[in-house]
Amino acid sequence: MPNGKDINHYGALGPQFHEYGAKVAKVDQRTQRSKQSRQEIMNKILDAAIIEFSQYGFQGVSTQAIAERANLKKSQLHYYIEDKEALYSKVLGKVLDGWRTIFCFDAHPDMSARDSISAFVRLKFRFALENPELSRIFTMEILSGGERLEKYWPYSIANTHSKVLHIQRWVSNGEMRTLDGRLLIMHIWALTQYYSDYTMQAELLMGASLSDSETCSKIEQELVTFVLMGCGIPIQ
Repeated sequence: MPNGKDINHYGALGPQFHEYGAKVAKVDQRTQRSKQSRQEIMNKILDAAIIEFSQYGFQGVSTQAIAERANLKKSQLHYYIEDKEALYSKVLGKVLDGWRTIFCFDAHPDMSARDSISAFVRLKFRFALENPELSRIFTMEILSGGERLEKYWPYSIANTHSKVLHIQRWVSNGEMRTLDGRLLIMHIWALTQYYSDYTMQAELLMGASLSDSETCSKIEQELVTFVLMGCGIPIQ
C-alpha cells in the first residue's frame, strides 16, 4: 500500500493529470472536427462536380467551375483532389456503386419472380427520378465512348450475370416464360432510364411534372405491369 508520502505525492500531481487529460480531450475533439470538416468539404466538392459533369460532360467542365459551384477557391479545391480526372473517376464510382447496391436480386433470394422483378423495376425507376444528374453522367460517358468506364466493366458485367442466374432459375421453375435474362435487364434499364434522360419530353407528353407523386405512381405501375406481362408473369 502507498504510504502517506506517496499519497501526498500523487495528490500533488492530481491537478497536472487533470490538465493533461483535458488537453488530450481537446486534441481529440479538434481532430474529430477536422475529419468532419474535411468530409463535409469533400461532399460539397462531389455535389458540385456531379452538377457540372451532368450539364457539360467531362470535356466541358473545368476545376475552376467546380470550385466556384462549391464556394471554394481553385487552390482549395486542388488541396482535396488530385485533378479533374481523379474527381470524375470518383463521381463515376459513386454512380456505379449506387446501382450495384440497390439493384440486387440477392438481397432477398426467397422472393418470387413477380415480387423481385416488380421491386427491381420500381427501384430503377425511382433511382432515375431521384438521381437524374448521376444517370445523365453515365449516359454522357457512354455516348462519348465510355473510355473512363473500362475499369468498372468487369465487376458490372459480373454483377449483371448474377442477376441473369436468378432469372434463369425463375425460368426453370416455371415462374416466367423462357427468355434471355440479359435482354430483360437491358429492356428494364431502357424503359426506366428514359425518364431520367428525357424528363422534359416525358413531362410534355404527360402534361404533368415527374415530381408529381400521382403521375409517378401511374408511370411506375404501368412499367411494372408492362414488364411482368412481357415476362409471362400473371398480373394479380
